[in-house]
Amino acid sequence: MPVTTPPQTYRVKSFGCQMNVYDGERMAELLAERGMSAAGEGEDADLVVLNTCHIREKAAEKVYSDIGRLVKAGGDKAPLIAVAGCVAQAEGEEIMARAPAVSVVVGPQAYHRLPEMIAEAMQGRRSTDTEMPADAKFAALPARRRVGPSAFLTVQEGCDKFCTYCVVPYTRGAEISRPFKVLLSEAEALVEAGAREITLLGQNVNAWSGADVRGRALGLDGLIEELAKLPDLLRIRYTTSHPNDVTEGLIEAHAAVPKLMPFLHLPVQSGSNRVLKAMNRSHSAESYLALLERFRAARPDIALSGDFIVGFPGETDAEFEETLSLVAATGYAQAYSFKYSPRPGTPAADMDGQVPAEVMDERLQRLQAALNRDQLAFNQASLGKRCDVLVERRGKKPGQWLGKSPWLQSVHFTGDAAIGDIVELRLESAGPNSLSGVRAV
Repeated sequence: MPVTTPPQTYRVKSFGCQMNVYDGERMAELLAERGMSAAGEGEDADLVVLNTCHIREKAAEKVYSDIGRLVKAGGDKAPLIAVAGCVAQAEGEEIMARAPAVSVVVGPQAYHRLPEMIAEAMQGRRSTDTEMPADAKFAALPARRRVGPSAFLTVQEGCDKFCTYCVVPYTRGAEISRPFKVLLSEAEALVEAGAREITLLGQNVNAWSGADVRGRALGLDGLIEELAKLPDLLRIRYTTSHPNDVTEGLIEAHAAVPKLMPFLHLPVQSGSNRVLKAMNRSHSAESYLALLERFRAARPDIALSGDFIVGFPGETDAEFEETLSLVAATGYAQAYSFKYSPRPGTPAADMDGQVPAEVMDERLQRLQAALNRDQLAFNQASLGKRCDVLVERRGKKPGQWLGKSPWLQSVHFTGDAAIGDIVELRLESAGPNSLSGVRAV
């Protein structure tokens, strides 16, 4: 039945990685440009966009659960439902078949068509678009008019690495780099809209390449150097990198560009060379550790972050111990760890030696205990330091503010400040997930 009243309010619910967060923000801006308003906390929305992630197991089933809850809660006034993101890309036709309540299915490279597809839904035409014209998407997105002090900027999308466990090459497509001129213009707009820190995003962000306004070839380090010339942009970060695409120029940028923050997220996934080969990773444990040492030589205070998968098919107890050894040798400031999830259509899903769930559970607990130990140790080693903190929001207590240190630590303090300020603090106490500081004098 056609929807007779155009949706006036919307809610975008994003799952997964920072690129999904960016995509969710851009979809919200598209809807706002068409005159819709974001639904307030606790308020029902006329339109709900589920911006999905397909990395973890049972991701699609979670989407159906969310759809069911929305239909049940709304009753006769259920919202218009759109499913976006990587689950939409991978399973769009099945979603349409299984979930009649869904009016729109749109992939991560086609969400610029969301307003048009909503208009079609109002005429009773359910629609799916999972094409991958990334350039068309970015060209159709509205200008950024208002952002927080820290903003995302997608510079690269897609992946050509084909790790055997990963669906990204199938849901995000081949690697593409957005043009330098477009990125510079968008970065200028973000700064004008309030950003003081920009995080450059990509599935393999350090695979970005382009040419500057003079035609000079650039890698990610060159892009960072050019963005650093924007006077009101005070901080630059980037994520997520692949070890295979690290260049000497990028390493040197951490020493040469003061606005580039001393933080590196570089996934390794396993400490076992046999497992890494089975994953189709292009590095060994030894080459990965050597790469980290080169970053440390360039920027001795750099904070390191990584990704880990436990229970990859065939992983033995001894190979898991190799991962723990790599963790102990690195001393991560932060890290993300997951149990292996077989993704349909990936080579690893059909490999022999699938690890029992209870074994993966035990390994994940041990790994996370080691990572939490090292994160706390890193935070405690920060005590007594003076550092600049970018104020991002108010804290939970009266007069309290929360911001980020150069090492991406959450830091709270009390005193006079405003969102977007950079304040110098002395770090005085540390927990596993945050620190507190006082104004340096």
